[in-house]
Amino acid sequence: MKSIHLFAATPLIALLAACGGEASDVGGGESAAPAGDAPAEIAQRQDNFEAIGDAFKVIREQLEGEAPDMAAIQEAAGDINTRLQRVPDFFPEGSSMEAGYDTEALAMIWEDPDGFTEATQNAIAASEEMVAAAATGDPAAVGEQVGNLGLNGCKACHDKFRVDDD
Repeated sequence: MKSIHLFAATPLIALLAACGGEASDVGGGESAAPAGDAPAEIAQRQDNFEAIGDAFKVIREQLEGEAPDMAAIQEAAGDINTRLQRVPDFFPEGSSMEAGYDTEALAMIWEDPDGFTEATQNAIAASEEMVAAAATGDPAAVGEQVGNLGLNGCKACHDKFRVDDD
């Protein structure tokens, strides 16, 4: 029965693999020349999101295996939660692609700061639920929460505040 739940969660897990990292040089319009050197936070946030993606990869690989290593899943879930809590620190005003920087962050982040804060808090809350599910030792419960985080956390934020790279 658990394998059915894990199989159903697999597409959602794949969705979350895209949760990390920001690809460079994505189309979507002209951008202005940057006013100066890129803020350090851009590289920090890109590294942070890449690490989140790496942690999701660990979870995905474990859930796809015959005998998931719940300790590895717990560690990766905790890492994702910790890193999502840092996200608000990595978006200083004027560090969008519209400002000419090599990023997928849209100016909408600063045009709708309450919406961005809400999206970030929803992702953090969903990651906390995933940490709690991992602590139960039930791979199916983790799979469900991975899907929750993917749809209500990562995807919800990406849909509004990140360049659509499809």
